[in-house]
Amino acid sequence: MGIADGKRALIVGVANDKSLAWAIAQELKAQGAEIALTYQGEVLEKRVRPLAESIGALVVGELDVTNDVQIGLTMSELRELWGGLDLLVHAVAFADREDLRDRFLTVSRGNFAKALEISAYSLVALARAAEPLMEARGGGAVLTLSYLGAVRAVPNYNVMGVAKAALEACVRYLAVDLGPKNIRVNALSAAPARTLSSSAIRDYFTMAHEVEERSPMRRGMKTEEVGKMAAALLSDLSSGVTGQTVYVDVGYSIVGL
Repeated sequence: MGIADGKRALIVGVANDKSLAWAIAQELKAQGAEIALTYQGEVLEKRVRPLAESIGALVVGELDVTNDVQIGLTMSELRELWGGLDLLVHAVAFADREDLRDRFLTVSRGNFAKALEISAYSLVALARAAEPLMEARGGGAVLTLSYLGAVRAVPNYNVMGVAKAALEACVRYLAVDLGPKNIRVNALSAAPARTLSSSAIRDYFTMAHEVEERSPMRRGMKTEEVGKMAAALLSDLSSGVTGQTVYVDVGYSIVGL
């Protein structure tokens, strides 16, 4: 029996086989969970469906996290299919490419609002919709993905760092609101990983090389390490952990000069 045996998990944000969300999906499946995935748009659907098939996961349809109707339809379908939900993984973030290549000072009002809505508020919207499904199962666990740029000024991360800071604050407030329902909420802060999202960051490879050179373990993070820690945080092994940001970055976040 795995640590997620019998759990039902919705994972939002798988884009391709390099996604951290995909590493989490694979580990949860290996640990005994039933998995449901969503996609956004036709291009991502073509990538997500074969991945879902490879692990026997459900694809519950298109989900734009800025669309409350689609969020509601997704949860309604899961209620019909499963009767409830145990685990929710939020792996969604967005900033315009131009805002990851110029000074933070130049971000427009509209782009700032868009980055915060998609990267941070979407967690609130999904958690609110998932609450009754988790309550029906006696509780649950929510996990989102963050990055060190939430607490440090990382070159070129810019508005995404501000969005991740807001995301981590949302984790704490959601943990307080949902704790009485036996629902835990945590964030996992990963080291730089070569994903579809990171490809938009100027000098990404410099960031990754810095981790390899200066982290205590003198190597980069492995995506499967994110999957393993995510499974632990979502499982009953972490039943006393909520409102926290846990770093999986081979120790880079502790290093000074």
